[in-house]
Amino acid sequence: MGSFNTIDIGATGAQLGSTWLDVLAHNMANLNTVRSGDEDPFRARLVVAQERLTGNRGSGVDVVQITEIQGDPPTVYQPDHPLANEEGYVMLPVVDLAAQMSDLILATRAYQANLSVIKSGREAYESALKIGRQ
Repeated sequence: MGSFNTIDIGATGAQLGSTWLDVLAHNMANLNTVRSGDEDPFRARLVVAQERLTGNRGSGVDVVQITEIQGDPPTVYQPDHPLANEEGYVMLPVVDLAAQMSDLILATRAYQANLSVIKSGREAYESALKIGRQ
């Protein structure tokens, strides 16, 4: 990190927020994706983040992994559905819309907060430059 630590740290947080928002959008876009009972269902993805350390100091955050939600997928009996298996069941996606919407609020706020950090850092550096000019 250089002399613009505040901006650099805010940028890593904004990147995390952006990635999180993209993953949530993908999950919600596949909310109605059905598969035959013989296929693996669509599973919502989760972003795993980790603190970035420089020495013993925090210096941002990194996306370390994007995983899929585990658990048994819901199935519905729809024998007329083109993707129904031989027993007539269709596999629904493993996506909890309420959880996705809650995460969407959190991701949006995190993204906005990090953009505010970047803006405040820039304004502080600009003020310091103005003092130096006088």
